[in-house]
Amino acid sequence: MIIRVRTNIGVWRVEDLDASTATTADVLAGIARTRPGVVYEKPLSTDPRCDRPLDSATTLTSQGLGHGSMVHCRVNTSTCAENTVMDNGSSSATKKNNDGAAMDTENSSGNTRRIIDKDGSIKLVHAEGPSSSAERGFRKGQLALRDMKMAWTLEEFTAMDEKYNFKIKRQDVSFVGSGGVHLESSAVNDFQSYLRRFQFQQQRFGYLYGRFVDEEEEPGEEEEKPASISSGWGARLPESEEKKTKKNAKVIVEAIYEPPQEADPEAAEGFVILDDPNEENVGNLAKMLGLLRVGWIVGHPPREEGFQLSAAEIIMAAELQLESAGGIEPTPFVTVRVTVGDDGNVVVEAFQVSLQCMEMVAEEALDVGPNPGFCYVNETFSAIQEGKPSSTVENNFFLTLVPINGYQSETFVSKFPRANRAYDDRAQTHDEMKRQLSKSGQSGWAFIDLLSDFSLLLYLCKFLDVNTDMPKICRSVRDREVSLDDGYKIIISSMAGMDGSY
Repeated sequence: MIIRVRTNIGVWRVEDLDASTATTADVLAGIARTRPGVVYEKPLSTDPRCDRPLDSATTLTSQGLGHGSMVHCRVNTSTCAENTVMDNGSSSATKKNNDGAAMDTENSSGNTRRIIDKDGSIKLVHAEGPSSSAERGFRKGQLALRDMKMAWTLEEFTAMDEKYNFKIKRQDVSFVGSGGVHLESSAVNDFQSYLRRFQFQQQRFGYLYGRFVDEEEEPGEEEEKPASISSGWGARLPESEEKKTKKNAKVIVEAIYEPPQEADPEAAEGFVILDDPNEENVGNLAKMLGLLRVGWIVGHPPREEGFQLSAAEIIMAAELQLESAGGIEPTPFVTVRVTVGDDGNVVVEAFQVSLQCMEMVAEEALDVGPNPGFCYVNETFSAIQEGKPSSTVENNFFLTLVPINGYQSETFVSKFPRANRAYDDRAQTHDEMKRQLSKSGQSGWAFIDLLSDFSLLLYLCKFLDVNTDMPKICRSVRDREVSLDDGYKIIISSMAGMDGSY
């Protein structure tokens, strides 16, 4: 199986792991084969902040990791030079010939040959033209077959070749049941209102927090699993027998969190994600509120009809689904896009990418190219579409539509200004907190109702103890039968400058 390692300088792949026995040590050994000097500042972990390190004493499978799963770590960037092995088996960047003269094999990119000099000695010299490695490689970026193994049977060669072939097939149904995704109306309205501030000419994204709701068993009604993918490497062909699987009936979105980002029309995604000092608080707050990251939302400028998501958005959606599923497995994690139509009305649609797309992204078979409406196939791989090899795949082949329903949360409100927004007419301040909480006792609003705002609670995490105070407040938010302690009402009211009135 493959495990992907996201570091502070990029994503690394560790291949050929035994799914039944592989441990953390095997992943570290795989990294060391190409980066022998890497120094880890934070250990291999299941979360981006590296607060939950992998257990070195148990297998990866027992920790919920499978083929295509991603783990995280931080490394010393000065120790990550890649050790590229040359044709002659040396990993040294500089070699010496028989006369003792240094030869820069790194600059020659491995394109060398041996000659017999006048004195009869054998010398390694630079050769013009394409390297023998490039000429003999099994596929671009791969070793020659004889460098892998001296003798091959037809069956072995076919199995080897199938590892890099994908037969593109549309997935007809998503992993979300008929209930679809329920979007909290006021949260989505606030998101699109901010996009309108820039006439929808800037791209922006946010994470959706909410719940996956299991469907109830109903006799005679079972959902069919979309075309499945063979485990590990394989021919990527749909199985002849359709399997049945239980789906999540619906995805309920309670809140949207927009991490720090900068709009950048030159970036493939249309934005650049910045470091988030609140990342840990967001994760902890969601957990205390009983919420999960159930999807992401992206707003973008108007596009031509039929152009739903760009290649960069397809790949990002697949990455997030892989993270949610813990590998190449079905997940109800959704992608929501928001834009404006020709008539000026807002368009909101929900999608998932297919399981095949998840696998291709896990194996880095898809790239972003000059046409954003197509995913470009990495030259190491082959895509077979409608019986013919293709260097691109139209994005819509990877998409499945998810029904959308409006939803008014009975637990949360969405009134407090959002974090990480530039050029907004409201900012997160104590005055805004006063404006919101001072409505307590009016029009049926209770103090706890107005406090039950994800953005407001995240703002309070800056001033109250996340480990002692916030869990108690969140318990009252989740269960209104648990009264909020008067002491917290006084503290929060005093912070807002409400003179103790609540």
